[in-house]
Amino acid sequence: MQPDCSVEIDTNAYSVPWRLIGESVTMTLSDGRIRIHHAGRLVAEHGESAGRKGRIVEAAHFQGAGGHAGAVRRPVRSMEGPSAEMGPPVPELLRPLAEYEQIAGGGW
Repeated sequence: MQPDCSVEIDTNAYSVPWRLIGESVTMTLSDGRIRIHHAGRLVAEHGESAGRKGRIVEAAHFQGAGGHAGAVRRPVRSMEGPSAEMGPPVPELLRPLAEYEQIAGGGW
């Protein structure tokens, strides 16, 4: 299986559940259906694409994967201070460096 959650048959890509990335699967084509098995179990079934270089995707195969509902976005801190999404720093986590020097020893 490819890293893009698909297998390729005759230049067409067919989606497979994302948890199987890197795993070996067995594909069969009969009666116009592509059946994909992993460890003896049917994990995906698609109608055969009539064209070439097509991509047949079942949205459920991406359920639970990071970014499946859109781009993965992380909160960004503004250059002028903490963003509203990140919130202000937690006061109990802020300590003077002198406390660390006292515990670890040393100093500048």
